[in-house]
Amino acid sequence: MAGTLPPHIDLREPRWDQSTFAGRARHFFMVTDPRNLLLSGATLEEARRLVQDYRAGKVSAGVTEDQLWRAKYIYDSAFHPDTGEKMVLVGRMSAQVPMNMTITGCMLTFYRTTPAVLFWQWVNQSFNAIVNYTNRSGDAPITTGQLGTAYVSATTGAVVTALGLKSLTKHLPPIIGRFVPFAAVAAANCINIPLMRQRELKLGIPILDEDGNRLGESRAAARQAIAQVVVSRIGMAAPAMAIPPVIMNALEKRAFLKRYPWMNAPLQVGLVGLCLVFATPLCCALFPQKSSMRVSRLEPEVQARVREKSPRTEIVYFNKGL
Repeated sequence: MAGTLPPHIDLREPRWDQSTFAGRARHFFMVTDPRNLLLSGATLEEARRLVQDYRAGKVSAGVTEDQLWRAKYIYDSAFHPDTGEKMVLVGRMSAQVPMNMTITGCMLTFYRTTPAVLFWQWVNQSFNAIVNYTNRSGDAPITTGQLGTAYVSATTGAVVTALGLKSLTKHLPPIIGRFVPFAAVAAANCINIPLMRQRELKLGIPILDEDGNRLGESRAAARQAIAQVVVSRIGMAAPAMAIPPVIMNALEKRAFLKRYPWMNAPLQVGLVGLCLVFATPLCCALFPQKSSMRVSRLEPEVQARVREKSPRTEIVYFNKGL
């Protein structure tokens, strides 16, 4: 192999040990880095070329190991791990912090009127639909009808939850009303993600052996993957939607915000952004991206197929999505 790089770097895996939470966290701090959004198309293509060339056994002279890993993370931030397609900009994980801080900040600021609740829940679920589709597991296509059903169901669920809780909290302390957006977002995640990935629940997602050989598709693996993503997404939203309301509730009683009420929204968005910078990668790291399951927990027909193809395999692996 030409170049200065060792030939044993496995670019299919993250740079850091994914069996530990610390290793997964370091990995996702790189993946969710908002600065990746500013990279040009030429930079993304150069990163893809470096990664694909290395996998094919050739490297440009002078490329260092750090440069290769940087290229791998640039590549991962913009291209789907299963299909290899370039992902839509706002659906990438690197867009999570700037997009969510704006949307969540506005949901927490403009929660008092019904039109505002309707509008910002619609905006949030539209964004979530894009993210869920962009970061789905596997390489199977999803139809326009399935996309529409998932989108309408999640948006309806979020709005109904938000309006229902809003009416219930009218006579409770104002601080309680500030948590209505979080309850609506949590409910919507439980609806949106399974519906957006319903094809995986029906047909399964690719399962692999430890060497990366595809052994088939499993619905049981899809259920585990989607459940883990739902938990991660709710956890991701929790600090950003729970901490700022408490701080803002205290600040609104002080003279500063009474004198400058227009500062409410910028402050709220900034607080949400600060929470999301840490919550996004840390909650993505709750479960390994390359999730695993014992063969004995797969569907009987899938177990039989795996035993036939790879009799010694006891654990299969799959991309859980994000």
